[in-house]
Amino acid sequence: MYFYRLMKFNKNIKIFLNYFLGPLLFIWLSVSIYNQVKHQPDLKTSWIKIRQSIQSPEIWNLVFVILLMIINWSIEAMKWKISICQIQPVSFLKSFRAVLSGVSFSVNTPNRIGEYLGRVLYIEEGNRLKVVSLTIVSSMSQLIVTLLAGTIGLVCIKNKIETSEMLHGYDSSLWLQVLLCGIIIVLLILTVFYFRLSLLATLVDRLRHAARYAWLVNSLKNVHATLLLKLLSLSAIRYFVFVVQYFLLFRLFEVSIGWWQCFWGISVVFLVLAIIPTFAIAELGIRGKVSLKLLGLFSANTLGISLTTATIWLINLVIPAIAGSLLIVSIKIFKNRNERN
Repeated sequence: MYFYRLMKFNKNIKIFLNYFLGPLLFIWLSVSIYNQVKHQPDLKTSWIKIRQSIQSPEIWNLVFVILLMIINWSIEAMKWKISICQIQPVSFLKSFRAVLSGVSFSVNTPNRIGEYLGRVLYIEEGNRLKVVSLTIVSSMSQLIVTLLAGTIGLVCIKNKIETSEMLHGYDSSLWLQVLLCGIIIVLLILTVFYFRLSLLATLVDRLRHAARYAWLVNSLKNVHATLLLKLLSLSAIRYFVFVVQYFLLFRLFEVSIGWWQCFWGISVVFLVLAIIPTFAIAELGIRGKVSLKLLGLFSANTLGISLTTATIWLINLVIPAIAGSLLIVSIKIFKNRNERN
């Protein structure tokens, strides 16, 4: 009875977040971004430049960004493939399909935690729980890279933030120092646990009713350092792909920003997005607002920044989510046919 009530409570929370709070937050952020773009100096000039750019050879930047999206999710598929191979070997193609299916699930959950549900559909029944912990390890590698790059980026543009009005009304220097210290502490703890998964397994074993969590830790005890370094390397390459996508679209939408300004600015954007909880429908608005605040330090073209953010969101998340949902439907159809036979 208690479990039933808990499940019903969690379902009500999910409905509230996805169908009330999420849309409300999205509308508020969208209006805020619209007002910011509307008051951009020389807005008409920016529109003219963007239209000219789209009609020029710069449009190839958009094609490259789409190709990089495929590379991006291919790297993620490779990460998942090598992380679960000790439990269940899968082909690259199957891993790629699983990753896309995970994306379709993730858009309905805060901070995309639902991606695990989509991936385990491609795992045999007895191995599904074992694979979850290794999938979390793969995600940890990406988070470590995001926190590390974001910390360095925050240090690099710290003076720029302090001299701006971004933290108007607050002691920006103090708040940034506190934020940096907090992130560094979390990064160190996360890195220690990442490279000492056996220590994490030991801690879980000592918990009360540890037998309930055996499925979570048993698969972590045999993870070796070589695998962890491979996952970190692939995560770093994937991170670089993300930044290149932004840089190419900045060029397409006439956002005048240098490579290093783009790299450190985007790294702080990713850092903020990793820290704050986001909902599927509100994510675009949050991305846009954060990007305008941070990248607006380097360029006054708020229209171009907003278009870049929306295009990245559409290409990297919406299109793969649609593809993943089609794959899930095909799984169900195939399963129903087998049951009939």
